[in-house]
Amino acid sequence: MPLFDKHEVIATILKTGLVPVFYYGDTSTVINVCETIVDAGSPIVEFTNRGPMAFKVFEEIIRWRNSKKENLIIGAGTILDSATASLYINIGADFIVAPNFNPEVAKLCNRRNVVYIPGCSTLTEITAAEAFGVDIFKIFPAEVLGPKFIKNILAPCPWLKLMPSGGIRPTRDEIKEWINAGAVALNIGSALLRRDLIMSGRFQELRKMVEECISYIREAREHKSQK
Repeated sequence: MPLFDKHEVIATILKTGLVPVFYYGDTSTVINVCETIVDAGSPIVEFTNRGPMAFKVFEEIIRWRNSKKENLIIGAGTILDSATASLYINIGADFIVAPNFNPEVAKLCNRRNVVYIPGCSTLTEITAAEAFGVDIFKIFPAEVLGPKFIKNILAPCPWLKLMPSGGIRPTRDEIKEWINAGAVALNIGSALLRRDLIMSGRFQELRKMVEECISYIREAREHKSQK
């Protein structure tokens, strides 16, 4: 079962403004990446359900987290159906992320008091998910939709909490553009958690990239609040 309460997870996402996302099939590598992310200042990470037996790796990571890194919030991503969501929640996922919206997954997560962040690409999908108790919406694919999509959605519905995902680059200018548009957090994968750095064990460089990303988010938020 999840270690963190639903409201704790939501508060952490909104405060940090970053949900790093990645997958590796090797448990020790995943642990190294998670430790690097935490040390860089992000107490939250999304592990994607993409590789063979990914849930087995996730189970090992949760066991490690519960004994060594109890301040780390770990979610499961690319969860398309309620059976898979149930599996990961039972293992210990603190939140569930998907590229799509599935009402059955939303019902399950509500029953288990687990944050569900579905992928949405239209206002119709967003409001449908909202009716099922969703608090944060993954705007996917962000690279295709762009920051103007978020700005335009928030014009009639300013209360929505939108988190773009897919193809986001962790540069100062791009982060500023997304935050200015109204994004409450950014879901960033391979452009931030670079495979070449991870596979070559260059975790100090990886840590610096995550630190810079978090600082860019903070800077963009401060700039926006002063407008």
